[in-house]
Amino acid sequence: MSRWKKFRFHLECLGIGWLARVLPRLSRRACVRLANGLGALAFLLDVRGRRVALANLECVCGDRTTPAQRHALARASYQNFLRTMLDLFWSANLTSENWRTWIEPVGFEPLKERLTREGRGAIFVCVHQGNWEWASLTFGFLGLPTTIVAENFKNPGLTSTFNALRERTGHTIIPQENAVLRMLRIVKRRGATGMLIDLSLRPTQTATIIEAFGPGGLKMCVPVLHAVLAQRANALFVPVETQPRADGTCRVIAHPGIEVPPGAVLPVIAQHCWDACEPFIRARPELWLWPYKHFRYRPKAATRAYPAYANTSAKFEKLSRAQEPG
Repeated sequence: MSRWKKFRFHLECLGIGWLARVLPRLSRRACVRLANGLGALAFLLDVRGRRVALANLECVCGDRTTPAQRHALARASYQNFLRTMLDLFWSANLTSENWRTWIEPVGFEPLKERLTREGRGAIFVCVHQGNWEWASLTFGFLGLPTTIVAENFKNPGLTSTFNALRERTGHTIIPQENAVLRMLRIVKRRGATGMLIDLSLRPTQTATIIEAFGPGGLKMCVPVLHAVLAQRANALFVPVETQPRADGTCRVIAHPGIEVPPGAVLPVIAQHCWDACEPFIRARPELWLWPYKHFRYRPKAATRAYPAYANTSAKFEKLSRAQEPG
């Protein structure tokens, strides 16, 4: 590692450590206002990310929105992301006694009863929508400690800091690499796992291709791990939606579990799961992470417009052909 990279990593750790000390001291109102302000500033300064967000919005809903509306949605998306990150640090204030003051769980009691009655494990699935960090904390507060797959940071110091924040309600955070066997054991023992299913992966990773915002939708190369777990362990998919509110509170909704179609192959299972979560984005588009490159790969035969950052890939085409029926 170069000296510059070591120095940069050190500065990043110092900055994150400072946030971990300062943010919990803010009032809830001040934290939300700070997130909104920083999000608006980030939208102005992050030229590259803003272009990605606006390109995504144009491809997904351009015919139903004006440029001004897409601009407002992208700005709100930045603000939601900053709030999600700041809320993770502020959550040091949440305890088993007071967390319901700020988080309203919905649908979890019927879910727990069903899992107990059927003797099954659960796969909590989220997209980068709303406050996904508080969603995972809620599982722990409700007595559903979960093993969660998360991407590691390039800076190991940041990974350890964020993992400590995410594990404070009883979770275990593991990287994507070599997660399949470990997660299979957990769900077969009636445990719970959780993951974000809209991460953009390379075709050579443990990935599959789904179609989003159809008909004739945009292709996404996403994780397939959740589909493997459902197929091999009879685990129940639980789509989780979050609805942050202006007053600093947040609804965390466990939607009714969805069953895997009998005999379905992995791409079909992954598509089935995405189809259960996409309505959350359609209903509240400002809460999705639009600055993220969700559509990195453009099929050679695409008839629908893709963002400018999307590229063709021989490996993507190979994976696509392998998923074709028959």
